[in-house]
Amino acid sequence: MALALLIMAAWTALHVTGIFFIDLSSAQQWLPALLMVIALIWLSVGLYIVAHDAMHGSLWPGKRSAGDAIGTLALWLYAGFSYRRLLPKHQSHHRYPGSPDDPDFAPDASSRALAWYGRFMTTYLGRREMLVIAARAGVYLLLGAKLQNILLFFALPGLLSSFQLFYFGTYLPHRHAPDGAAPFADHHRARSNEYGYLCSLLSCFHFGYHHEHHLQPGLPWWRLPGARRP
Repeated sequence: MALALLIMAAWTALHVTGIFFIDLSSAQQWLPALLMVIALIWLSVGLYIVAHDAMHGSLWPGKRSAGDAIGTLALWLYAGFSYRRLLPKHQSHHRYPGSPDDPDFAPDASSRALAWYGRFMTTYLGRREMLVIAARAGVYLLLGAKLQNILLFFALPGLLSSFQLFYFGTYLPHRHAPDGAAPFADHHRARSNEYGYLCSLLSCFHFGYHHEHHLQPGLPWWRLPGARRP
């Protein structure tokens, strides 16, 4: 729980600072702005992972409603996603992984990342999400934010983090193996990467240890490296 609140607080602090307090017309602020965008991309991935743990009841064990509330807030901060709408889709992903009934899987593009990503985005980014994002941008403008700041510190991190989540947390674990490669180990149809601790953390908050996640979906993200140890 403490890690979840830290991720949300760090994202909020950088988000607000970037949108309202960074002067992009000043060359001296270009480097801080770039570093903030990189951090926001990673922390945006973290927001989704916080909500994901809430979906599995591991964010606040014993207090599921409180965990759901925090997951709801994390998804709203990220891109206005609806926790209630994503929860059954994620449950279907675990029930039917890597099959046509899996909303996170693209049976017609199982080895083509960009085509699969397009399906992934149309599945989760609908009219409601676009309206919420537009409304938030409108509020920011009314509060004095500049459009370029909103695009750089809100739109860009949201878009790039969605591809980071998709690539390391969905595509690589669930793509069909090329000819001659080892098949999936079991009915979970999931693979894990071989990254070390730091690369795993930076890529997707250890969500790339995906087979372990499917074997033990109740493990929070920070315990997945331990599940990899012999």
